[in-house]
Amino acid sequence: MTERSQLHLFRTGADSAPATAVVVADVFDAGRLTQARQLAGLTKAAVAEQVGVSGAAVSQWESQTSPPRPDHLVRLAEVLDVPVEFFAGGRPFARLDGSAAHFRSLRSTRASQRAKAVAFVEQVWELTYALEKYVQFPPVDLPGFLPDDTTRLPDTPAAAARALRLHWRLGIGPIPHLIRTMERHGIVATMVPFAGADTPTINAFSTSRMPRPLIVLTPDRSSDVYWHRFTAAHELGHLVLHRDAAPGDAEQEREADAFAAEFLTPAEQIHEHLPNRFDVKALEQISQEWGVSLKSLVYRCRELGTISDASARRAYQRLNHLYELEIIAPDPATNYPGEVPSLLAKAFELAESNGTLTAVDLARELKWKIPRLRLLLGQPDERPVLRLV
Repeated sequence: MTERSQLHLFRTGADSAPATAVVVADVFDAGRLTQARQLAGLTKAAVAEQVGVSGAAVSQWESQTSPPRPDHLVRLAEVLDVPVEFFAGGRPFARLDGSAAHFRSLRSTRASQRAKAVAFVEQVWELTYALEKYVQFPPVDLPGFLPDDTTRLPDTPAAAARALRLHWRLGIGPIPHLIRTMERHGIVATMVPFAGADTPTINAFSTSRMPRPLIVLTPDRSSDVYWHRFTAAHELGHLVLHRDAAPGDAEQEREADAFAAEFLTPAEQIHEHLPNRFDVKALEQISQEWGVSLKSLVYRCRELGTISDASARRAYQRLNHLYELEIIAPDPATNYPGEVPSLLAKAFELAESNGTLTAVDLARELKWKIPRLRLLLGQPDERPVLRLV
């Protein structure tokens, strides 16, 4: 088979010749079928119905009890929107247990949505692994993350936040470009609609159980840069405080919030700037300087004792009213390049500009379709737009 015909088979995916499906059937990886099904948000029964087999057959395929026939592989590729070659084994595959990811909205996130999110993270790692063969990424600099790193941060949220600031040499003032700062220290972050309409429900989450720490942010939260930054700092708190803990504990969420508050607005420094009464103009100035929301500053005021609980309640009510009237409007994170994940996209752009890699090359290596690759890179789909003349 010529190189040109091989590329044609890859690009056409589900339209591949039967010979390709025969080859893939011999090296079928059940984990790839599970991953593709979870990414599609389909149950085994739903896949079985669309492929035209029994639910038991799909279960057998995923348990590696009995591999699918070549014609079934072709139909699976159509249903799950992947190339037939996607189901072949033999390439790197870091599997993640769903119980090892800290979901911001765990209780409201359905099991199928979590499964889709976990499969997405697995693919983010695969993309990272593939790109690291062409581009040198920043080394992971998160104390205690690497097996041979004996550095340890304090166990309490506020102390850990101060210690990480010191370790990263961030000083004691505001932290500009929070997402870029995390990426410079080897943390992989993404912000794409990886689950379509379900993405806002899944919300942000993170995991330290992959070869690199990974934080998934969602576009819905990026509509307010301050909310977006706090969410990122919250997930950073999970990576620091709860590396080996089972997710889902409400106390862990409170600890991650406390970490984020101290990391973004250290008590010792912010205290002197906080007003002794609710003052919108004063809070807005602090908000813009420190990159945090007005509501989080009101909470900080109450927490540090500059205003009473009753004053804080009245302040929240007033702020809610101002937001409803759109007197205070959110500022999108996309207006701030340093607050939008860019590590993966820049790595690809660097490899591409050096002539060592193309989108087709990378998609072929990963066994993905081009639109899937562009989604994970955070790039727009470049398919032509059809217009009526």
